[in-house]
Parts: sequence; C-alpha cells; structure tokens
Amino acid sequence: MLPANKRKFFPAYGFIGLGLMGLGWFMAWGRPAGWEFVWENAFFPLWLGYILIVNAGLRKIGKTPPLERQGTGFCGMFLLSIPGWWLFEFFNHFLQNWHYILNRPVGPVEYSIRASIHFSIVIPAVLSTAELWHQVPWPARLARGPARAFERGLPVAALLCGLLMLFAVLLFPRYCFPLVWIGVYLVLDSINYLRNSPALFHFLARGDLRPFLELALGSLTCGFFWEFWNWLALPKWVYTIPFVNFPKLFEMPLPGYLGYLPFGLEVFALYIFLAGLTGFANVSLYQAGEYAA
Repeated sequence: MLPANKRKFFPAYGFIGLGLMGLGWFMAWGRPAGWEFVWENAFFPLWLGYILIVNAGLRKIGKTPPLERQGTGFCGMFLLSIPGWWLFEFFNHFLQNWHYILNRPVGPVEYSIRASIHFSIVIPAVLSTAELWHQVPWPARLARGPARAFERGLPVAALLCGLLMLFAVLLFPRYCFPLVWIGVYLVLDSINYLRNSPALFHFLARGDLRPFLELALGSLTCGFFWEFWNWLALPKWVYTIPFVNFPKLFEMPLPGYLGYLPFGLEVFALYIFLAGLTGFANVSLYQAGEYAA
C-alpha cells in the first residue's frame, strides 16, 4: 500500500470546492433578484472553492497539499492574506490604479469587514496554484542556473533598492507605479533572508530558479481567473493605469498581466514575513530554502 502522503484520490473537500465554485460563479454573474446578499459576497465562496479544488488536485496526483500539512497553518494563510493585501490597498491610495464599483452604498465598517474577508484568499490561492506548477516537468528544465556565492551585501543592497522603489511609488505614482510590484518583494525577501527565514534568495544562491518561475506562473494563473470572474460580477474592480490602459482582456489592460509575475514572489515573501511575526507555521512548498517533504 502507498504511504498516506502518496495515496491518489480526489478528497471530499474537492467536491465541496466544486460546489462552492459553481455556486459562487453563478451568483457572481447571474445576480438573481432577492439574493443580493449572496451574490454581492460571491467572491469569497467562489475562490474558496477554487482553493479547495487545487488542493484536491494535488492530492489526486499523490502529493500532500498545503491544506493537509497543518490545519492551523493553512488557516493562517487566509488570515495573513488580509494585512498582506491591505498593504497594496495602501499603495493604491497613492497610485489610484484600480477602483471598486459597488452595487449599493456601503459604510466604512461594512466595507472594511467585507473587503478583509475577500482579501483573505490571495495567499492560499497563489501558493496552492504554484504547487500545481511544481508538478509540471518543463519549468525544472528551464529554471536551472549556476550556484551563486554571495555575502549579506546582496540582500542588503536589494533591501535598499526595494525601499527606494517604494518611496518612488509614493512620490511619483504616475510614473513609478510598476515598481510597487517589485519593491515589496525586494524588501521582504531580503528581510526574510537576513533573518534566516525561508527566502527565495536561498534558492538563488543555489542556482535553483524554479521557485521563481512556479510562483510567477501560479500568480499569473490566479490573475487570469481573478480578472475573468471579476469581468461580469458586481461588485467588481476596474483599472485606470497610466500609459497602458489598453487593449484589455476583461477589465485588465494586457500589459497589466505582467504585474502578476513578480506578484507571486511578493505573495510568498509577504507570507513568510507575516508568518514569522505571528507564529503561524509555514505550510508552503518552500521551507528554509528547501522543498517541503
């Protein structure tokens, strides 16, 4: 008999996920009369369903998904997503690159609660999807390079560079808006590395670039579905991005999808940084510079 972590089956929570995703999608786009409370909050069950399906898919191919490594750690992914995405909302206060269209007036307390619930899916969605990409063989062949012996000076330089990028975003948002999708990563991954926490710099030093590619593809995959399901939903978000606001795929200008690539790295760095502050276990694939068992 295969050991428990190698058994291949589609678990019950995967079927629950299919139901949630189907219901959430129908409600988000159909918006049936009399069900306003359900469809205006459909984003969370839709994406919870997606996350459960991805984790079930990992189990189906014989891998141990994040959901099954440690329950509290997996729940921590949702909780840590909330301050993680509010950080980007802070930068968007200066950038004004995206705006939310609501179906009715919403007070600040209700808005904060509902937004926080919806923001909670970001980290588990991206990191779970990155693990699916880890099972694809061709990224491994494309993402091998020479080992790089570097001292602490490189992460320190990256940290300072990231801070300069973020200050530029705040001071010159119209021209420096793309830097927010790089600066946050450089700052947090550098801090994680200097604190000897899991960091992508550990993989870079070994010449293993596969985590960079997997996280970028995981984020881009989620980004496609974020934009797709947002397209006909209400509430929804729209974009006003200087210089590159067309052509569009759904509501997102095509050049904007490039931002999802470094965003995956930022999600991981944010997760590790916040997990270190709060004490939640790291249940992602990438632990202490090594792939999780």
